Formats: sequence, C-alpha cells, structure tokens
Amino acid sequence: MLQTLIDFNNWLNGIVWGPPFMILLVGTGLYLTFRLGFFQFTHLRFAWQRTFATLFRRKSDQDKGAITPFQAVSSAMAATIGVGNIAGVATAIALGGPGAVFWMWMVALVGMATKLAEATLGLKYRRVDDDGRVSGGVFYYIENGLGKRWKWLAMVYAILAGLAAFGIGNMVQANTMAHAMETGLGIPNWVTGIGVMLLVGAVTLGGIKRIAVTAERIVPTMALIYVIGAVGILISYYDQIPGAFAQIISGAFTPASAIGGFAGATVAGAIRYGIARGIFSNEAGLGSASIVHAQARNKPFAQGLWGMWEVFIDTLVICTMTALVILVTGVIQTGQTGAELTTSAFSLGLPGLGGWVVLCAIVLFSYTTMLTWNFYGEKSWEYAFGKRVILPYRIIFIGVLYLGAIGGLTTVWDISDTLNGLMAAPNLIALLLLAGVLAKEKVQYLKEQKEVMRKEKENGQDDKEGPG
Repeated sequence: MLQTLIDFNNWLNGIVWGPPFMILLVGTGLYLTFRLGFFQFTHLRFAWQRTFATLFRRKSDQDKGAITPFQAVSSAMAATIGVGNIAGVATAIALGGPGAVFWMWMVALVGMATKLAEATLGLKYRRVDDDGRVSGGVFYYIENGLGKRWKWLAMVYAILAGLAAFGIGNMVQANTMAHAMETGLGIPNWVTGIGVMLLVGAVTLGGIKRIAVTAERIVPTMALIYVIGAVGILISYYDQIPGAFAQIISGAFTPASAIGGFAGATVAGAIRYGIARGIFSNEAGLGSASIVHAQARNKPFAQGLWGMWEVFIDTLVICTMTALVILVTGVIQTGQTGAELTTSAFSLGLPGLGGWVVLCAIVLFSYTTMLTWNFYGEKSWEYAFGKRVILPYRIIFIGVLYLGAIGGLTTVWDISDTLNGLMAAPNLIALLLLAGVLAKEKVQYLKEQKEVMRKEKENGQDDKEGPG
C-alpha cells in the first residue's frame, strides 16, 4: 500500500513540477514584476525605509487587525525560515549540484514580486468580524476579488492548503528536527515526537496572537545567530568564495561533474531542484503567507513591502549563506544530503561550535514553522468547512507531528513537494487575474506616501523658520 502511494506521488510529482508548472510559477513572478514596474529592484531602499526602519515607531496605519506588521512578518518568516534554509538548500545542492542555487536566486528575485502581491491582496480582501476577528488569505482574494463565480477555486485552494500544511509545515519539520536530535544528542525519534507535540500544542491552542508573540521573539534572534555563524565561516574561507560563486554560475548552465561522493547533476536537475527547494524555502507562489499578513494592522500595499523583504532575507541572505558554507568547506564531496550535509559544513568551518549552531537553528526554525503552518492549515479549512473544524484540525495537526518525527525523510519531502505545487496553482491563477488591482494599489500607495513626505518636508521647513 505504501509503495503504491509512493509510486503515485512520484508520477504526480513529475506532472506538478514539470515544464508547464515551472512556466506558470516563474511566469507569474515575471508578469507581476513587469506590472509593478520592477518595483522590487527600483524601490528596495524605499521598502526598507517603510518596513524595518520603522520598527521603533509605534504608529500604525490602521487600528483593525490582530497583530502588528512586524509580528505578521515574523510569523510569516517563522513559516519560511525553517528546514528549507538548512536541509532544503543542502538537498538542492546534493541532487541538483551547485547550479541549483542560481535557480533558487532567480525564483526568489521574481518571488519578491509574488510575495508582495500575496501580502497586499491578503490584507486588502480580508474579512473583519464584528468581534474584531480577522480572516484572510488566498481564498478570500479569490472569492472577493474575482467574484462569487470563482468560489470553487477558492475552495480548491483551501482544501489543498490544509492538506499541504501536514507536509511542508508539519512532517518535514518534525522529521528533520527528530533526525537532528538523534544525530546530535542521541535522543530517540519517538521522544522528540512527543516533545514537539507538547510544545506546539501549548502555543497553537492559544491562537494567532500567541503564535505571533512567540515568532517575534525567536525568529529574528535565531536567524541573526545563524547568519553570524555562517559569516564567520566565510571569513575563514574567504579565498574559496569566488570559486563557490563560479560553481554556482557554471552549474546553472552546464552539467556538474561527479566529485567524491557527489554523483554529479544535470542542468535539468539544477533547475528542478533549485526552483522546488526555493519555493519550499520562501513559499512565494504558495499564497500561504497571505493568511498571516492579512492579520496585520496595516494598509494593504504597505504590508506587501514586508512580504517582499521576507523573500529577500529568506532566500537571498540565509539560503545563500547555507549554500556558500557548504561549497567553500568542500563537504559536497562527502555524498551527504539534507541537514546532515549542512551540519558537516558548519562543524568543519566552526569546530566545536558549528554543529551546535545548526542543531539549535533546526530545532527553533522547525518549531516556529510548525506553529505558523498550523494556523495556515486551520484557517484554510475553516474557510472550507466552517469554524467547527478549528479545534479538530489543531488536534490532528499535533498528532501528525509524531508520525513525521518517526517517518522516512525522502518520502515526506517528496509528498510535500507535490502538495506545494498543487496548492500553488489556484493562487497563481488568482494573482495573474488580479494584477491590475495590485498595480492600482501600488500607484495609490506611492501617491499617498509622496503626499506624506511633502507634508513632512513642509512641517520641517516651518520648524526651521520658527514663528513668524
């Protein structure tokens, strides 16, 4: 029975991640990039000034919403900064060669526009109940943005997203954490499985506000520690960095030769695994982050700016750090894959400390990813089946964590890839059809910001002149 399921998934995976889907995924990002006037490139500094540079200000654009804009992006990044940044990058390199990293970059560059669109539309078309309870996400911008006749597509997305949460945000995370705990500390998988069930349950049963507070505290700190560790290794191997970039660029367009335990890779493999693992990591195109961005006390396009930076930090910073550490230390020759490969690279680069950095990152990144994806899944199925499904979904999600912890890694990853592709399709269709709405939101937001800056300048000039 299990083998039949695996064979079916392999067949479906070949279709889902075949050329048509790759074109739809990357093509949507490119189309949105054009419609937005290459916004993620021309307004990167502007976006920084309107997001992270405002963290010490308490003013918010709106009072409605369950959490702050930073809590929203922290929760979204809790879902994206997970084992995809550690095990996913290593797997992409092990199976697709160094060239896979180049394609991860490409899908991230256009994915910045995609995630901007998802966060913007998620907040624009959200629903706020009389009691202040907020609901939003792909299903709402399909139904409210495209019209009632498209509700069937919203239902398809909601059901698939609820199922996908058991893969990308549940079993993969629990499995990688359990394997890391067993390898690093000798803790049996079943013990980790029980522990993670208790810890995830303690937070998720408290809803989005408790998830947001937890993510706000853990994600930025652990991401910073991980990046500092990677930078330390790269400084030690600074002379190997040009060669690592050369491997990435050449491997993107020419087959990678076999070296040591590395079996080599084709260009097609580099493209496939680079795009698939890139999407697994930053989730641009899946639409999942729109569910939590919709909870923010902010204006639509202003929240979209946070979504844009989410992809940048996840893939272009953290994933790149992981890839470079693997390549400069030469551990790709060992034939290892997944978190084991990344752990070997950090252990070699930072003797005595590197392995602990990766272990802590895996545990905390996996944990926060589980929290946010539980919320994604329950909100998706709440849309499809009503509020009565929330508690049962949480209980089932917590129970499946144990199965993930004791299951087989390869099968779990493959099924997750398939579900990711299936849930992305309805979202990408909606983004293409709502591109015009998104463009209008951009124009309106920039117009408002121009007026704000004009008034600030006038007020500043008045202060300098003093009273008449």
